[in-house]
Amino acid sequence: MVTLNQLEVLVKVVEFRGFSGAAKALFMSQPAVSNHIRNLENSLGVQLVHRTSLGARPTPVGEIVVEHVYQVFEILDSIKRVAADYRGLESGQLVVAGTTTFGTYLLPRLLADFSVRAPKVSCQIRVGNEDTVESWLLRGEVALGLCADTPRDEQLLAQGMFEERMVLVAEPNSPLVGRALTPADLADQRFLMRETGSASRRLQACALRTWGLEAAEQWDMWGPDTLKQAVCQGLGVSLLSEHVIRQEIESGMLSTLLLTPAPPTRTVFLVIRADRVLTPPEKAFVELVRTVAEWPS
Repeated sequence: MVTLNQLEVLVKVVEFRGFSGAAKALFMSQPAVSNHIRNLENSLGVQLVHRTSLGARPTPVGEIVVEHVYQVFEILDSIKRVAADYRGLESGQLVVAGTTTFGTYLLPRLLADFSVRAPKVSCQIRVGNEDTVESWLLRGEVALGLCADTPRDEQLLAQGMFEERMVLVAEPNSPLVGRALTPADLADQRFLMRETGSASRRLQACALRTWGLEAAEQWDMWGPDTLKQAVCQGLGVSLLSEHVIRQEIESGMLSTLLLTPAPPTRTVFLVIRADRVLTPPEKAFVELVRTVAEWPS
């Protein structure tokens, strides 16, 4: 007999590409995860997962089953949403995702306001880069996302909320600090970049093209916190959100570079799936975000 627990385990094994990662995510032992997969394969009469020295990969039929499992989970979420309509804000759950910058530095502030309005609603934040957040939205794992790009999939709808500045920073002792700079002054600098798949990375690359610095040395690093620490250690300069580096600027750990033309701004987008029916908590959060004219202090 196929159980929902087995299906959830299968999805996690595929997402984490291994039994160990799935076990950690599900707070289960690795033998328990293996047992669930074995029982599911026995029930269906097909092999769903290739077990290799490089990790676990879905078989062709396993990939199809996983896609159907996502549909099953979405139907279950729909059932929960129907029930939630009768409870309003007296209970329920709000799961919202943000790109690395927004999920880390913006969503906690928004949820602090939301929890005052709806104290009985349980809240969860998921953080990933732009591509990851879009995949969560498309699979129905989250209802709402805060992103820095307009989504590329037509199933996703985006509404611009407010703007944020991007700031070029260096370590305080850099000879670039305190000077009026042009792009030519940065030609010999190393630029520290976000990982591929990040909206910040795409904006950083666009800025370098605008400044004619595509040929400058570039190092890739994951996440804004890693970039900040790398800049503090003198490994290079980086273009980051004004909100990401606010504390480091105030404490003197980082310094802003005065460049003409100035770095670009970007828009914070609220993203939902076009066919998603929102629960009362999700609707309330959307209304809250729509009242925010600028990044909350």
